[in-house]
Amino acid sequence: MVRLIEVEDEHFTQEKPQASKDNVLLATDDEEEDFTDTESEISNDSEIEVEGETLGDRISALKDILPPSARRQFSSSVSYISSFTKSSVLFSGRALWVISTTAFLLGVPWALAYAEEEQYVQLEREQGMIRGANEMLTPGGEQPAKEAQPTL
Repeated sequence: MVRLIEVEDEHFTQEKPQASKDNVLLATDDEEEDFTDTESEISNDSEIEVEGETLGDRISALKDILPPSARRQFSSSVSYISSFTKSSVLFSGRALWVISTTAFLLGVPWALAYAEEEQYVQLEREQGMIRGANEMLTPGGEQPAKEAQPTL
């Protein structure tokens, strides 16, 4: 058979708390300030080194806050976003490579041909201006011969 024995705490055996006017036990402000719990889980002498933790350690410790279903959903969302971003960057890089290679293979030769054609046009203009200036300097000079007309 089991026998129950009431064991009183040492703190209460030395000082009995006084009841208030409504027969409720209340601690006064002075007693609350003096009271310290040395066996509590929250204390100043913690074995956790906060200064040695990195941001990644702190974030990984937060995973226990979320339930497993929310963690799965969050993980799948992150993996979807990262795979979409990766594929977008790869596609953009390949498209940029194709566009730039095409521009170099087709655009550079076309630009060189266009610049050469512009030089020929500019040279013809300069020669036309030189002929016009020579004709103005020598008025009444040699006239171009008229072509002979065939007789019928």
